[in-house]
Amino acid sequence: MKTTLHFRKYGTGPRVVLAFHGYGQNEGHWRGMTAMLGPEVTLYAFDLFYHGQSKLAKADAPLRKKRLGELLDQFLAEHDISTFGLLAFSMGAKFALTAVEQFPDRVEKLWLIAPDGIKTQFWYALATYPPWMRGILGRAVLRPERLLRFINTLAQRRLVDSGLVRFAEWQLESREKRLRVYRSWVGFRHLVFDTRRLAFLLNQRPTPVTFFLGKYDRVIPHAGLQEFIASLKNAHTVLLEAGHAGLIYDVGSYLRRHPEEVKW
Repeated sequence: MKTTLHFRKYGTGPRVVLAFHGYGQNEGHWRGMTAMLGPEVTLYAFDLFYHGQSKLAKADAPLRKKRLGELLDQFLAEHDISTFGLLAFSMGAKFALTAVEQFPDRVEKLWLIAPDGIKTQFWYALATYPPWMRGILGRAVLRPERLLRFINTLAQRRLVDSGLVRFAEWQLESREKRLRVYRSWVGFRHLVFDTRRLAFLLNQRPTPVTFFLGKYDRVIPHAGLQEFIASLKNAHTVLLEAGHAGLIYDVGSYLRRHPEEVKW
């Protein structure tokens, strides 16, 4: 099996946007966003690996930024794309930020919705970096009861937010979901970023970046992103009365009322 980065094309406008969805979603979650971006845009919506139809030749080998950059470069060459915007939600921001690092002079604009990859979440780091913890997560694919008890104990001691517990329970409710959690967390563990370097690259032009954040988001808390946002010369933040899971739809509703947010 060869590596395939699956995508679907929406629209026919002269300006190109590459879109990367969040955890547990697929490229179809961007379908409704095409109208918000307007007739000037062609949207290429990708499936993340371990989601939809994207496949890695070595499914259990972690994805590295160099390899992802090669795949994106191949896509851009095949479709004769010189410059582009980036749209990403949650885990998809790891793909978008990799594109910023690999092609800083070709990125025209970013829209980041509760982006993962900027502020390392403590629980994500704990689950993926120590090899012994990766073993626990791997065993939880088959037997999740112990991990769920552990998470509930942390919640009872108020070491983790109850909203995160509900989110974890939902993600661990079936073997298919547990396998996707394991593969996504472990498989993307090398997609990490030096925020100072990112800020330097984005400030060179400076590239406009719009952040859409949820006021009640416990998965990607908006407070943890403020330092990075403040380091950017051309950043703009929209704080919505929303949590994490449905934030992509809240952003769609917001853009319907505020089309100026997607003007280039």
